[in-house]
Amino acid sequence: MKAAAVALALIASSFTQAAAQHLPPIGGPYPPPFTETLSNNIPLAFGMEADEAARALGVPLNYIRGRPGDEIFLAFRNVGGSGLFYKKDRLYLQFRKGRLAGWKGDWGHNWMWQ
Repeated sequence: MKAAAVALALIASSFTQAAAQHLPPIGGPYPPPFTETLSNNIPLAFGMEADEAARALGVPLNYIRGRPGDEIFLAFRNVGGSGLFYKKDRLYLQFRKGRLAGWKGDWGHNWMWQ
């Protein structure tokens, strides 16, 4: 009988009023969208110009080859690593008619493990 009373008390104590998240007030501060909470909140997008892509990546673009407007650029992105060896990934960006048409990551070979 005592065990049944304890079980009933535990079940009764588990029922609480649900606290749903309230809507923000009309015209009030809205929470930012998920993409604005990310560290890279300006992603690459097709149609960007070279300076916009450099700003989005946070690194300067290095010219590889191509005629003006139809260039290939290279961006060295520092993606961390250990305190002794920083890992820099290469990102190639293809521009056509001055607009970003595509990109390709090149992780290369790790020379330390050959």
